[in-house]
Amino acid sequence: MELKFDDKGLIPVIVQDYYTKQVLTVAYMNQESLDITMKEGYTCFYSRSRAELWRKGETSGNRQKVVTITADCDQDALVVEVIKDGPACHTGAESCFFNQIYQAGDETPFSYQALYDMIKGRKTQPKEGSYTTYLFDKGMDKILKKVGEECTEVIIAGAKDDKEETVFEIADLAYHVMVMMVEQGIGLPDITAELAKRHVVDHKVKQERLK
Repeated sequence: MELKFDDKGLIPVIVQDYYTKQVLTVAYMNQESLDITMKEGYTCFYSRSRAELWRKGETSGNRQKVVTITADCDQDALVVEVIKDGPACHTGAESCFFNQIYQAGDETPFSYQALYDMIKGRKTQPKEGSYTTYLFDKGMDKILKKVGEECTEVIIAGAKDDKEETVFEIADLAYHVMVMMVEQGIGLPDITAELAKRHVVDHKVKQERLK
């Protein structure tokens, strides 16, 4: 396949999280940076402002391991799916795309990442009267106690074969588990990556951690 670079020898690149499919950034590559990316397995771009190559994460450490590179139908744009080692944006945000300028409807669509970010925000910027902030103030023992209680509630609801109640209790458990994750510094990509390593998820033998 012959890619179509523009008159400056560049091709636009959409960088996407391999696990979540979130768009992380838009950058440019020339033939040299593309060759380096494929050879080294980590993203290397061409900076139009500095007129030079730059390997993502060479100063910040937030490298992006390349999984796939796909060209569009006209071969003049690329999508690069990556597993990132840290935030993609120089501001420290997970993605460069966080300034929403339009949304249809009145409600913000739910996402696990948005919930996680909200929970994390209650830890980094405590809010008076917030139950989440209360849990962080009480510490890990309290958080683990709530996780245990919610696990029991899920079991009880499931045993009653009450779908509505079970869904309600699973949601409670998911929330408290995410509070625990934030407290321990575990991110959603960590869980996604672990699940992705388990190719046979319906194996009857319990999966055990390798010693």
